[in-house]
Amino acid sequence: MTKQAPPARPLVDRYGRHISYLRISVTDRCDFRCVYCMAENMTFLPKKEVLSFEEIETIAMSFIGRGVGKIRLTGGEPLVRRDIMDLVQTLGSRIGAGGLEELTLTTNGSQLAKHAQGLHAAGVRRINVSLDTLDPQRFRDITRRGRIEDVMSGIDAAQAAGIAIKINMVAMAGVNEDEIEPMMAWAHGRGMGLTLIEGMPLGDVGIDRVDSYLPLRELHDRLARRYSLTKLDKRTGGPARYVHVAETDGVLGFITPMSHNFCESCNRVRLTATGQLFMCLGQDDQVNLRDALRDGGAEALDAALDQAMLLKPKGHDFVLDRNRPTPAVTRHMSVTGG
Repeated sequence: MTKQAPPARPLVDRYGRHISYLRISVTDRCDFRCVYCMAENMTFLPKKEVLSFEEIETIAMSFIGRGVGKIRLTGGEPLVRRDIMDLVQTLGSRIGAGGLEELTLTTNGSQLAKHAQGLHAAGVRRINVSLDTLDPQRFRDITRRGRIEDVMSGIDAAQAAGIAIKINMVAMAGVNEDEIEPMMAWAHGRGMGLTLIEGMPLGDVGIDRVDSYLPLRELHDRLARRYSLTKLDKRTGGPARYVHVAETDGVLGFITPMSHNFCESCNRVRLTATGQLFMCLGQDDQVNLRDALRDGGAEALDAALDQAMLLKPKGHDFVLDRNRPTPAVTRHMSVTGG
């Protein structure tokens, strides 16, 4: 890969953190309604409010020009957006000489079987697949719809295409806590990593988040009594902390926004499908890049990125207890981008 010269004006926030990772939500729509992510009856954005692919490309290139090397496409479910592969191919063409180091994707896997070959051809070499259970009935209960068979077919297709997969599992007490070890054995047995994620208080989704909250620090200690866990320096650009599990010879990650936040090293910002740039998943400060681009072009867009760096907070304010039953942030996870 051609080595890129450092950007003349890198994106650096008030706390000296270099922003090198952009997550782009291409749609708020999804073909699942996972209980921790969405309400069962969602009202989605009018399509006219959603960024066009051309606008997404322009914004992405502005970020790349300011030193962002990694872009992850998210949703909702990114693969349900019509003609999504056009955008993947366009952004994928920027890998290497075009300034982009890596293009990745987070998906629920439902549409993966038909897109796996195209993703690999466009330069995508690894993806995250969200999967919270291996039990078909529990899968239907958690997603409120969908077939686990479709996800498994997608995983098969992606691995056959040469794409590395990491499974993301939201760990929920009383819901899928009993499946964490079987999921680890299954994922590692197929050469995939597994990352466990604490539930976050985002949006009113109709479940009791306090009852289902599972502190991953406690889970780590519990697993450490049964397995040989060795801390790894592995970093993929995201917030996960990783260990190697000797018994399964695989990698296990922990994303702990509640019990052990990772704000001090945050290098990420999130672009919604409507062009709102959120500097923190757990805060409401935002900059409207869509309006900046449409009203003022490239110069206004660049100035908006500078403004965003001034607004990026030191950390989030997630709190989850009986004294604060309402969500810390009212918007659903699917709005910001998973």
